[in-house]
Amino acid sequence: MSSTIEAAAVDFADKAAEPAAEPARRRHYGDLVVYGLVAGLVVAAWLITQLGLFKAGDDLGYWIGVAGGVMMLLLFSYPLRKYVRPLHKLGKVKWWFMVHMVLGIGGPWLILVHSTFRVGSLNAGVALYSMLIVAGSGVIGRFLYMRVNRGLTGEKTSLKQLETRAGLAQSEARSKLHFAPEVEAMLLKFAEDELHAKGGWLTHLRRATLLPLKQQYVYRQCDEALTIPLRAMAKGRGWSRAQYIGRKRVARRFIDSYLGSVVRVAQFTAFERLFALWHVAHVPFVYLLVISAIVHVIAVHAY
Repeated sequence: MSSTIEAAAVDFADKAAEPAAEPARRRHYGDLVVYGLVAGLVVAAWLITQLGLFKAGDDLGYWIGVAGGVMMLLLFSYPLRKYVRPLHKLGKVKWWFMVHMVLGIGGPWLILVHSTFRVGSLNAGVALYSMLIVAGSGVIGRFLYMRVNRGLTGEKTSLKQLETRAGLAQSEARSKLHFAPEVEAMLLKFAEDELHAKGGWLTHLRRATLLPLKQQYVYRQCDEALTIPLRAMAKGRGWSRAQYIGRKRVARRFIDSYLGSVVRVAQFTAFERLFALWHVAHVPFVYLLVISAIVHVIAVHAY
């Protein structure tokens, strides 16, 4: 009996926990790389401008600005790819998105270098700050996009499989956590509260920002509640210390994976709504950037 439970637990942990955690881990590392790159480029731009190699108005500074402006203009190729039917055949959307990201970082960086971190006129200031807002908004948009582009179906399927393998689905008569009913109740309550919470912007914001903190809190509660019944089972079945530690590790891995899957499903809806709101807020700043950039270019060549 003991070996059967252990085999089932190990099988569950190997097949369910790792696939659920790996995509989230990759997204997390990807976010850190992007944010680190942006921060590094800003510092590099500042250091370059402090060398005194050029000014915004001389030839080198001018052409740096032109290059940045062209890259910013090419950013519009991505939405054109999505909405102009003949362009649909020109490569996959993900490659267009990657190019869009590169242009969205490189263009503003060149403009920032061109400005030498100084605002020489009102129209230049409006253009610069509009660009910085659009660039910052783009980073936020990338963060949201990476959390909704995989689709909700895959996440729901992952959670359903996780529930079934753990014996927590309602159709299951017996849970693999039958020895710790308090832990099972905590997990089910967490899923019920978060997956069936009343919709609304406050709920979406809470899910996007505070839900991971609640996840950690519930995990610690489950970990504490797991210790006593698992020790009792270990004592009753004569487990060695190594067996006890191994089974506790498996149980912890399951709890963490289950909570993580609930969070990913709950956050998907939140990120989807926030992504839609981001589109509404992002577009006016893009128009403001285009208008201010045109005014700035005209002013530069007129005066």
